[in-house]
Amino acid sequence: MKNRTYDEFPASLVLLCASVNILIYLIGAFIVASLNVYAFLVYILYCIWMEARLLSNSCRYCDYYGKLCAFGKGKICSWFLKKRSEDRLKEKITFYDLIPDFLVSLIPLAAGVYVLVRSFSWLILGLIVALLILALPFTGYIRGSIACKFCKQKENGCGAIQFFEKDEPRV
Repeated sequence: MKNRTYDEFPASLVLLCASVNILIYLIGAFIVASLNVYAFLVYILYCIWMEARLLSNSCRYCDYYGKLCAFGKGKICSWFLKKRSEDRLKEKITFYDLIPDFLVSLIPLAAGVYVLVRSFSWLILGLIVALLILALPFTGYIRGSIACKFCKQKENGCGAIQFFEKDEPRV
């Protein structure tokens, strides 16, 4: 049975999906800040670059441009970038294309382990556990059970669908 899709995601789902990403950034920034202010600034700049990269390389080509997608980025993208009509999103992405996305969590995890070895902290340990929970099961749930499941872009072609949609064959 084919899932229904949203022309625009309900605000409650957008808030849920976006809050997971924001929490990952905030927890990651706090962990990295325990190293020093320069590491914190580099991490924040990396997160900003990641968001700009996503808006520029994906959101401006998406059916949700100017609308609320699961993460609200289609609307945000329309404030900064012009819509592009090429079928760029149909190109399949590979695991290697996702590495910069994984680094958003892996960098603070590595920094947190370093901090724990250097000087144990229950706070940092708790933040590492929280980050792992958000980055793995929560992100997987958000993508597979909400964002991709009800996304209308998959009907027109989505190169990432094999990673997140449970019903599609994985390549």
